[in-house]
Amino acid sequence: MRVTYLATGAGNMYCGSCLHGNTLAAALRKAGHDVLMLPLYTPIRTDEENESVDRMGFGGINVYLQQKWALFRHTPWFLDRLLDRPRLLRWLGKRSASTEAEGLGPLCVSMLQGEKGRQRKELDKLLDWLAGEARPDVVHLSNTLLVGMARQIGRQLGVPVVCTLSGEDIFLEKLPEPHYGEARELLRRRCADLAALVAWNRYYADRMADYLAVDRARIAVIRPGLNLEGHRLPTAPRPAPRGPGDCATIGFFGRICEDKGLHLLAEAFVALCDDREMPPLRLRAGGYLGPGDRSYLDGIEARLRAGGLADRFEYVGELDRPGKIAFLQSLDVMSLPTVYAESKGFSVLEAWANGIPVVLPAHGALPELVDDTGGGLLCRPHDPLDLAAALKQLLADPHRAAEHGRRAQRAVHERYDATHMARAVLEWYGRVIAR
Repeated sequence: MRVTYLATGAGNMYCGSCLHGNTLAAALRKAGHDVLMLPLYTPIRTDEENESVDRMGFGGINVYLQQKWALFRHTPWFLDRLLDRPRLLRWLGKRSASTEAEGLGPLCVSMLQGEKGRQRKELDKLLDWLAGEARPDVVHLSNTLLVGMARQIGRQLGVPVVCTLSGEDIFLEKLPEPHYGEARELLRRRCADLAALVAWNRYYADRMADYLAVDRARIAVIRPGLNLEGHRLPTAPRPAPRGPGDCATIGFFGRICEDKGLHLLAEAFVALCDDREMPPLRLRAGGYLGPGDRSYLDGIEARLRAGGLADRFEYVGELDRPGKIAFLQSLDVMSLPTVYAESKGFSVLEAWANGIPVVLPAHGALPELVDDTGGGLLCRPHDPLDLAAALKQLLADPHRAAEHGRRAQRAVHERYDATHMARAVLEWYGRVIAR
């Protein structure tokens, strides 16, 4: 099967959807299929071997210039290619402007307009490449914000276009009016151009069927999968349980921003450190920190300093794959207390792959994941004290915590690996093509 996977880059940031798309492309290739992963806007950044081709679709500079000035909607393609060089886009990504939704409303609407939008020339270039070089049996969009191109791809290539549901509602809900209303209406209309959609859990399939006004039967649910190379095997010797006086480590791994909820974990940490029944504690956090979120982390560090806990907190920075795995294996328990209803939870799966139990808020996809794996406890969303109480249950009983970790580790290695995911996605492609 010939698959073209169109994936939006995230500048210089590690993005869960980019990492996951790269894992899927690698697994499909390993299964013997011809996969071309084309980055859009900016190159893909991944902590595994990069599976994307060394070219760009909808290069970010050209997309921006065409949005702002009509002249650039008519420049010759050979000039555009000078601005689409991956090295240039990668360099600019390190100095990029914000990708926050508040400033991207007009561009989002234009992209959803597809052949009627300001980036029509970019769509024509993509169609030329798809027809001449890629020649796919199926085209897979990494998220529904790309759905504006589905109509012309389907018409001109005569192949099905499918799409992953990947947390788009979080971005869209931050768009100001009138762009929010325009984008929602365009999404609902343009999703009719898709042959099918896929979500990584039942929660998000149900949520987006309503949000996009899509028939729920059109949305397949397929478990996400990890490349488990390097993660701790279920058969590996386990560290001895922590003793009563040993220091226990609480971890956070995700983007350092308010949406991911590190501030809530910091408040829970303060409460736990004030509890005389608890062993000595430390808090470690890892993940991407954008320039706009530096003050957010500064505020958390100031709060911990005020509580006399500065020496018990460590931000370890952005981590490559070996560093990430080593970080996760250093934890006694992990928490990702997201403010919003999480749609994926990939970092939770990575913690479980190493046998680390978790405490998570009871919203979004997280209760479904905990129920399926037995990998930890749930707490009330946005409630640091309830989070602290759940963490205490695991920290005060290392044997119970280890059992949660073991159960989840077995589940991930049995059901959430890249091979199982690729097999299910290929079966889904086959059904879509047959229709």
